[in-house]
Amino acid sequence: MANIRDIAASCKLSVATVSKALNGYSDVNEVTRARVLDAAKRLGYFPNAQARSLKTSRSYQLGVLFIDENNNGLTQYFFAKVLNSFKMEAERLGYHITFITKKLGNAELSYLQSCRHIGVEGVCLACIDFDQPEVEELDNSGLPLVSIDYILKNSPAILSDNRNDMASMVRFVKERGHSRIAFIHGPPSRVTSERIRGFTNAMKDAGISIDPTLMAESPYTDSVKAFEAVTKMLKLENKPTCIFLPDDSCAFGAIEAINKMGLRFPEDVSLVGYDGIRFTQMMSPNLTTMRQDAEAIGLAAAKALINNIEAPEHKHMTPVVVSGQLLPGGSVSQLN
Repeated sequence: MANIRDIAASCKLSVATVSKALNGYSDVNEVTRARVLDAAKRLGYFPNAQARSLKTSRSYQLGVLFIDENNNGLTQYFFAKVLNSFKMEAERLGYHITFITKKLGNAELSYLQSCRHIGVEGVCLACIDFDQPEVEELDNSGLPLVSIDYILKNSPAILSDNRNDMASMVRFVKERGHSRIAFIHGPPSRVTSERIRGFTNAMKDAGISIDPTLMAESPYTDSVKAFEAVTKMLKLENKPTCIFLPDDSCAFGAIEAINKMGLRFPEDVSLVGYDGIRFTQMMSPNLTTMRQDAEAIGLAAAKALINNIEAPEHKHMTPVVVSGQLLPGGSVSQLN
């Protein structure tokens, strides 16, 4: 098995430079770091994690705080892809990932206590209730954090461009001739408020009045509740010709509701999703949706967090906004 001296000889670098590159020090440029990591992979070098931690007095552990009240967990397509991208980039830079839990045997810890007990060097926060006092405590603790789709006071955030992306979908539907447009949105959150703002502003810009009976709340990823909400809207005397859904997963409940009401999809009722999950692009007709760039979001989160751990004097604090991609599908009919 190769050692650091073998890598140094292969790259024609000093042992000290190779060690710094392998251990993620910020004073090694990215070109040199890439050369060293490539040589390490080619030569079959595997660092001893315990020895590295003892030598550097660092854990190289990143925590992930992911609390899903709907118990969908990592089956949520969007967050699963975000966290997978985060994990891959963190591992590429020499870090390990662990999930933060409040349970320690029979004891219950705060988020901050759990982070200190595990010894993580930074935390990625995704899909949690950001209004909890414990989250504010964590943000005020000085521990490096990065949040997904929420702006904390003392930490960088990686955000989907929910407002502008939603507006672009409204414009697309309007161009297809729809004006009786409904929006079933998710429960209160920053993401929901941004999407509502994007929807309502775009409707006003298009000269389309917003009917309060065509606005409703339904949980994300809950096709049963989506079925109920769509059924209620389709019982209106002046029913919508197009319905925006909280996300792509809800489309399956919406299609069932349309069919059970004896209507045709998409000729009588069109649908628009959000996320761009693979399965809704494989169905016929495929779903018009906004593909969120989950890979870019996860990558940006890992880079921002690790930068703030390794170079606290050059912290990245400005929110990073990642635009989505409109996927026009057959689920939106062209009206005469």
